[in-house]
Order: sequence, then structure tokens, then C-alpha cells
Amino acid sequence: MDISSKISTDEIEMFTSYLQVEKNASPHTVKQYVADINEFVAFMEQHQITVFAAVSYLHGRSFLAHLGKRGLSRKSIARKLSSLRSFYRYLMREGRLEQNPFQLVSTPKVEKKLPSFLYPHEIQPFFELPDVSTPLGLRDRLIFELLYASGMRVTELVTLTVDAVNLSAGVALVYGKGAKERYVPIGSYACDVLRQYLEYGRGRLLAGKQDPGHLFLNYRGEPLSDRSVRRVVDKYIETHALNLNVSPHTFRHTFATHMLNAGADLRTVQELLGHVNISTTQIYTHVTKERLRHVYDAAHPRANPRSANVSDLPAVSSVRVEE
Repeated sequence: MDISSKISTDEIEMFTSYLQVEKNASPHTVKQYVADINEFVAFMEQHQITVFAAVSYLHGRSFLAHLGKRGLSRKSIARKLSSLRSFYRYLMREGRLEQNPFQLVSTPKVEKKLPSFLYPHEIQPFFELPDVSTPLGLRDRLIFELLYASGMRVTELVTLTVDAVNLSAGVALVYGKGAKERYVPIGSYACDVLRQYLEYGRGRLLAGKQDPGHLFLNYRGEPLSDRSVRRVVDKYIETHALNLNVSPHTFRHTFATHMLNAGADLRTVQELLGHVNISTTQIYTHVTKERLRHVYDAAHPRANPRSANVSDLPAVSSVRVEE
């Protein structure tokens, strides 16, 4: 008997609609949720569980153990667990279930990695390498300038429209996660390149085709994708043999780190990055603390114990201790 035929997909379709309509989740987020749930459905089939209501806490623990045996990272397991918790929470809200078997399943402890960032001398080449005498070179220079100047996500960058950028005010209206709007400053350098791109570059990329309205276009005059931005970054790293491990998201990390290092307060950086919770922004304070420690160790004569001349110190027994 085909067990999978007994597992209804109605609940998954309802949850998908909920994510799209009520939560305004991005297509990528929806796809990830559905993939995680379908992976659990496959696990249910293997254990001959035919309805979501029959899943127990022990089944949840068993599923996590199954993922661990497959060699998935703790981060991936934690994400899948979060997806299933949200799915079951939705089913409870809709009155389809009475309990969430994943609510009490412990989330694997995920080691927090400090975000990678570039020092000023490392990020500078990205502004100098594009050939701004060509439309694509102007576009690439603008990509780097905007990512660093605003700290916006790559998905926010590629969905920018021409109308969303105000040159006179030096700001851009971006749509973050959950379609939340925020204005971000883009700086004078980015404004200068943007002006050149709009005057000399974008029209030549469009080449008389119907204007899609997006700010960034590929060589065919079509909207640029986030994957294309990754290829742009990789191209300059490979062509000019830059010894750097950089992704488009590195520019966002660099923006936040440089802002905090220069004295910006955490709340301001949180607002600029579009983080809902300040705890997400706080990871960058660890980066700046590491940087401060590095500067202190390098600059202070008493920071490094090797800098002290221990031969000049008296023996412990000869030191008089005064009460």
C-alpha cells in the first residue's frame, strides 16, 4: 500500500498560502519552508505515519537524530526544526491540531560564528577595478558602492527600482524581509556613480527594450538576479587575483562593522540593517570588540607581556609588602 497517498497535502498548501499572503514571505523563504516540511513527510512515510496529528514528541526527537546521522550541520537541523514548529503552530491556530510535538524538542546548540568583514584597504579595490567607461563597469561599480554604503541585503539591492532611489536626498527605499519598507542613506560616492549610471549606463543596457523599472539590469536589459551579483563579485576576485573570501553579503557585514567601529550606536545600525531584533545586530559588537582588542594589544606597551623586561623586575621574595 502506498503510504504517501494517505498523507494529505492540504495542510501544506494552506501553510504555503499563509506564508505568502499573511507573512509576506519571500519566494526563497517559502521554498525553504516547504522543502523542510516535505523532508519530514518523507520521514513520516518511512515510519508509516499517515497524518500530521499522529506525530509525537518522540517522533520529533527521532527525526532530529535521523538528520544528525545524515551529517547535517547543527545550523541546518535547527532551521528545519524551526520550520516544523512554525508549521505545527499554524495548524494549531487553524484548529487542525491540539498540540505541537516539536515545541518541546530541544534546538541543537548552534555555534555563533563571527561575520566576516573587510578592512578598508581590502574593500577599496572593488571600487577601483570596474571599467566605468562601459555600461557594465558602471553597473558593477554601483553595486559595490551601494552594498557598502547602505548595508542592504542583495535581494533588496536587485529589487530596487529606479523610482525607489532619491538622488537629491541621497536615500533609497528598500523592501526588506516580510516586505517591510525602510529608507537607507546611500552616501555621496554612491550618488555620484548612480548619476553616471542613469545617464550613461542603464539606457545602453536597456537598448530600446521595454523598461522593467528595476535599477540593475544585465547585458540583455533584464533585471539582475541575486545570483548574478554573486557572479559579479567572483569575477573581480578571480580576474584580479584578490586573495579574499568575499560574498555579496560580506559588504553588509563590512558596513555594520565599520559603522560600529566609527562610533555608531547599535540601535541606529539595527534600523539601517532592517533587523527586527537587536540581538541579531549585537553579533557585530563581538567583531568590534575583537578589533579593539587587536588595536590595544598592538599599541599599548603593557598589553603584551613579552614587551616587558622581566629581568628588571625584583624577585618575589625581595618585594616588601606593606600592610
